[in-house]
Amino acid sequence: MSVSRSGYYKWVKRKGIINRYQANRLWLIEEIKETYVKHKIWGYKHRASYIRDKTNWYFSDLLCHKCCKLLGIRSKARIKRHKAGKEHEIYPNLLHDFDASRPFEKVCTDTTILTHKSGKYDWNLYIDLFDNTIIAYDIRRSNYGLSPINHYNAAKNFIDEKEKRGYMNLDTIVHSDQGAIYTSRGFNSLFNHTIKRSMSRIATPTDNPIVESLNGWIKDELKYDYDFYHSDKPLEIIKKYVAYFNNERLAYSLKYKTPIQYRTELGFR
Repeated sequence: MSVSRSGYYKWVKRKGIINRYQANRLWLIEEIKETYVKHKIWGYKHRASYIRDKTNWYFSDLLCHKCCKLLGIRSKARIKRHKAGKEHEIYPNLLHDFDASRPFEKVCTDTTILTHKSGKYDWNLYIDLFDNTIIAYDIRRSNYGLSPINHYNAAKNFIDEKEKRGYMNLDTIVHSDQGAIYTSRGFNSLFNHTIKRSMSRIATPTDNPIVESLNGWIKDELKYDYDFYHSDKPLEIIKKYVAYFNNERLAYSLKYKTPIQYRTELGFR
C-alpha cells in the first residue's frame, strides 16, 4: 500500500484524536456561536475582529468566514438604487464627501421610526461622521417624524455636547433631509453662525448614506440583539444601546475600533 511501517503505527496511535488545526477550528466555532447569540447581524470580518480582541488569539478572517459558512451564519447586504432629486433652495447639499478630519466637522441627522409592542417611537439622531459617534438623540412616541419637540430636544442636546467637548467655536456642517421640520425657520434658528446647514436632494438617500445605512443596522441590532419590540422599558434599552454603540461596537470604517477608541487614539475629545 506504499505506506511505511512507522507511518502506519503513527496513524494507529493518533487515530480518533483531532489535530491542533481541527481543535482550533472547533474552538473558533464555539466562539462564533457565542457571539451569534447576542449579535446576529455581524459579518464575518466584524465577528473575527471581535473574537481576536476578546481572546488575543490570532486567526485569519478567511477561517472565520469558513466557520460561519459551516454554521450557516451570514450577513445580508442592502442594495438600493435611487434617482437624484432637486436641491433645497436655501440649504443646498454641502456634503460632497463623507470624510472628516476632526470631530464636529461634519454631522448628519435623521429620524427613524422604531416599532415596539406598545406602539411606534420616533428616534432623532445626530451622528458625527468623523467617528460615527451618536452625539445626541431624543426618542418619544411617534408622530411619524413630525414631532417638533423630538427634533428640538435632539438639536439642543447636540449643541450642548458640542460646547461641552470644546468645539463650539469651530465650524460644523449639519446635514439632513428636506423634512418639514428640518426646513422650518424655528428649527434652524437654534443654530448659531458656526453651524452651516446642508440638505440632501429630494428623495435621494444616497446624499446621506452614513445615517441611512446606520439606521438599518441599528434597527436590526435592536431587534435581534436587544429584543426592543418585547422590552418593558424601551427608553432604557435605547440608552443602553447608545452606550454600547459608542463604547463597544466595532466599526469596519474605523478599522474595527469603537468610536470612542478611534477618537481618543487620535488625540481628540
